[in-house]
Amino acid sequence: MKYVSTRGRSAPVDFLTACLAGLAPDGGLYVPETYPRIARPEPGESYVATAARVLKAFAGDAISEAEMTVLCEKAYASFAHKSVAPLVQLGPNAFMMELHHGPTLAFKDVAMQFIGQLYDWALERQGRRMTIVCATSGDTGGAAAGAFAGSRNVDLVILHPHERISPVQRLFMTTTGAENVHNLALEGDFDVCQSIVKSLFAEAGFVEEVGLSGVNSINWARIAAQSVYYATAQAAMGADHPLRFIVPSGNMGDALAGYVAARCGLLSGFELICAVNENDALRQVLDTGRMSRSTTIATPSPAMDITVPSNLERVLYEASGRNSEAIAALYGAFAQSGDVELPDTIKGPLGCMGFSATTISNGDTLAEMRRIKAETGWAICPHTAVGTQAASRAPLSTATDIVLSTAHAAKFPETVEEATGERPGLPTRCVGALGAEEHFSVLPAEQGAVREYILKLAAGR
Repeated sequence: MKYVSTRGRSAPVDFLTACLAGLAPDGGLYVPETYPRIARPEPGESYVATAARVLKAFAGDAISEAEMTVLCEKAYASFAHKSVAPLVQLGPNAFMMELHHGPTLAFKDVAMQFIGQLYDWALERQGRRMTIVCATSGDTGGAAAGAFAGSRNVDLVILHPHERISPVQRLFMTTTGAENVHNLALEGDFDVCQSIVKSLFAEAGFVEEVGLSGVNSINWARIAAQSVYYATAQAAMGADHPLRFIVPSGNMGDALAGYVAARCGLLSGFELICAVNENDALRQVLDTGRMSRSTTIATPSPAMDITVPSNLERVLYEASGRNSEAIAALYGAFAQSGDVELPDTIKGPLGCMGFSATTISNGDTLAEMRRIKAETGWAICPHTAVGTQAASRAPLSTATDIVLSTAHAAKFPETVEEATGERPGLPTRCVGALGAEEHFSVLPAEQGAVREYILKLAAGR
């Protein structure tokens, strides 16, 4: 298995190199040179066994079957539900896939727990230490902190937008007590945090000096690991049963994982609705073919407050017929102007890939949380509510709807209480985070400030 950059100006690399690097040297995102064909799960096959098979296919010869099985066993041992991603019935011909049974109560745990094991295994073998920089709109940072806390081979630097995530989300990042976890609250929005991460990777000398890597959804291992639960959903519903996935979307990594699962033969067809909040740049691209940078709007679903979805680049690369020159030119123009029209050679194929999008307003998000509570007794997080409301608006279909439930309601107690009048409590296994001491620094949202912090960190280790 080899991986190539969407911008075509970096040499192909193997799975471990792609994952440890995060971003390609030319600023593009790694994708498989060819998608592997992967057998669907057998009846009764465990989540760990399915994950080991799928991830081994993406790893190729870089990791043995036995080693991959051990990595997956360790990754999912901490999940409260042994199915990892169980399905619960939401209504007639509609299900919800619960992805919040990991240690930090968010879907990011499914991939991040695997990545934590993968990095420690690979870096130990190579005798290396790396600095991981991670931009988060809420859940990725907590999942990364939970996965890498105490790692002997990694220093983790988390960038989050100051006072733009929920207090519980912040606590999962800032209370590990681990000396290798460093939290920076930047005085800007998530898009600025993400832009700073990409700009740091653009400095080849800096990347080499500090051993820089990234575990946002720019990292291919995130996408590969998330494709597994699409495969288990298909297996649970029947090998040939048509499914329509509704995915709360910000950076589009979770939605892309569904497309990847389909490309590898793990799904029976592909139809996916990206459910977005009032930051609906993704819907605008899919509906109009125009990419426009805009000011981020604060919403009840802060992890989706993103106006430049990173994984759209991978989708556009596929829509272009894997034309890396076209993608490099498109993103170069976007970096200059912040507003570009997709060429017809990309716009047309994009409309045939199985993606669509629906925008849900702030008011409708809160109303949906009340509706679900009244009809089912469940408290759902605001991101999941964006998904369930989008599902309720979707055209009638013979396909079974599966809404991805991305986080536990207890990560957003203030919003849930505002919507339903009831404040959810954290599961017993997580309550320790609420009373622990927080550690984070507030910095200006400037590349220079973050760069200087990381240089001092690297010099002191």
